Amino acid sequence: MRIASEWKEYKILDASCGEKLESWGGIILRRPDPQIIWKTPHKSDKWERADGVYHRSAKGGGEWEFKRRLPESWKISFEGLSFLIRPTGFKHTGLFPEQAVNWQLLRSIISSADRPVKALNLFAYTGGATLACAAAGAAVTHVDASKGMVSWARDNAAASGLAGKPVRWIVDDCEKFVKREIRRQNKYDIIIMDPPSYGRGPGGEVWKLEDCVYELVEVCSQALSGRPLAFLLNSYTTGLSPSVMAYILSEVITKRFGGRVSADEIGLPVEGAGCALPCGSTALWLSNDISERENG
Repeated sequence: MRIASEWKEYKILDASCGEKLESWGGIILRRPDPQIIWKTPHKSDKWERADGVYHRSAKGGGEWEFKRRLPESWKISFEGLSFLIRPTGFKHTGLFPEQAVNWQLLRSIISSADRPVKALNLFAYTGGATLACAAAGAAVTHVDASKGMVSWARDNAAASGLAGKPVRWIVDDCEKFVKREIRRQNKYDIIIMDPPSYGRGPGGEVWKLEDCVYELVEVCSQALSGRPLAFLLNSYTTGLSPSVMAYILSEVITKRFGGRVSADEIGLPVEGAGCALPCGSTALWLSNDISERENG
């Protein structure tokens, strides 16, 4: 597991009985997490003093209970990138801190490329990977179907001092956008995909990531440049293992461009527990040039 252990302003204080207790810049939130199936005694004394608790509803969804008045949003930072945190009605806060390991990786790839780099960030949410790529010097196309999330990502870019960087902010269906880019012959050196576990198609039909991820990767591979650097695929779907994602990238990307594929869980340390909470998986294809540079 690759663990995002270098956060200064975020930490998991404790995890047990289906919930995690987190500090977001000193504001304590208590949220459900389906991975936390163990029922260990609480180690932190802050469980009953959390500033906000998310209660799931038996009918689906849920709501926040705030023990004190919190700001509408507040900022936390990671290695020069700043993010606005806002508890949402669907339990999220606008940031997946475990993705910091991928931000660091993307920055390294772009900084060492020695040439202009174009990156495409699909299902880009509030822009963590977009900011990391832009800060490293890439021209980025940020795509998400939610207008609100794209606006949030732009706010994060401004908070990070990156508002003037070459970023295209696109509100669109990701697959439709990629198909148009292919027809326009717009190509990218890095593609990042962070699709949700479930979604709805243009006609309202429900789709599951496991059922369509291969076709999605296949389509996106056609938008890679002639000398691509990396293809990164994230998943929060428990039914989609790192090995399965690695197999897909090997079949689709490696057979065409060479290079190598790796895949692993990513996670976050739990304070005082000596272990980490798994938070999803990442499969990564790297070009031969990048692989040789890393090994050299």
